[in-house]
Amino acid sequence: MKRRQLLIAAGALATIRLPALAQTPVAIPRIGLLWIESSDDANLVNAFREGLSALGFSDGKNIQIDKQFLVDRYDRLAASADRLVKSKVDIVVSYGATAALAASKATSTIPIVMLTGSDPVKLGLVASLSKPGGNATGVTFLSAELHGKRLEILKAVVPGIRRVGEVFNPDSATEAKSFLDHEASARAINMEAQRVEIRLQSDIERVIADLSRQKLDALVVAASTMFVANRKQMVAAIAKTRLPAIYASIEDVDAGGLISYGPDVRDGFRRAAGYVAKILKGAKPGDLPFEQAPKVQLAVNLKTAKEIGIAFPQSILLRADQVIE
Repeated sequence: MKRRQLLIAAGALATIRLPALAQTPVAIPRIGLLWIESSDDANLVNAFREGLSALGFSDGKNIQIDKQFLVDRYDRLAASADRLVKSKVDIVVSYGATAALAASKATSTIPIVMLTGSDPVKLGLVASLSKPGGNATGVTFLSAELHGKRLEILKAVVPGIRRVGEVFNPDSATEAKSFLDHEASARAINMEAQRVEIRLQSDIERVIADLSRQKLDALVVAASTMFVANRKQMVAAIAKTRLPAIYASIEDVDAGGLISYGPDVRDGFRRAAGYVAKILKGAKPGDLPFEQAPKVQLAVNLKTAKEIGIAFPQSILLRADQVIE
């Protein structure tokens, strides 16, 4: 009799506990993104997803990529970083020096995978590139160091240029300071650099349209994440001026820009996915050395050159990694 009662009790207990266990949700890691992004340009997010997918991580299945903290201007990054940290994401992925500084200020514990064109050591974000320490690691493009080379390429394409407009966003943590270096690079090859400041997406057309008053010969467009987010608008506005312009990304040339020289940012995001995968598997970000993106690409657009009456010299065409006809 007692045995029968025990069996009945055990069966009843099983019917209570098993469904409860089956209904327990399995938490998946959340990856919070922090940079400037526009609604019509998801190339970088897509490249990041591709990198994760190749490593066995699928958005919505075993990880969650959270885009709600992406913003449209630099002065909103700090507040967005604070909200991101309070939401308790598992990893932060930041792009650009301003976003990296905002993320680093917001948390010293949540792992940060940063992609930046500036030197994270000089920014005070990590101890060294080989041994970052703390909670940050990532990919550096060091694109600021390529500026002098961009001026040389531009002069090779248009030998007679003298006054060059340096297009940058002064709200960036680094771009305004970099202008002094750009001035020095210009003077070294007998050119004069002029400031062209664009702070907001809504300022792009107005500022670019006013360039005719400055009597510029050409433009150098900074690798601003705000410009990256609005590249189609930037390229279209500059095309109306008929000024030769060099950009920092091959995607600007794909969008109709004349020429670009710079790192492959999409490849950088795929590499960043590797850091995220390692951290999710237990690695500490401070133990992971920074990686410098190896690919620096030269791209030219023959169609755009023809429209503004420029012929690329053979030396540039032979060096180009991509030629758009």
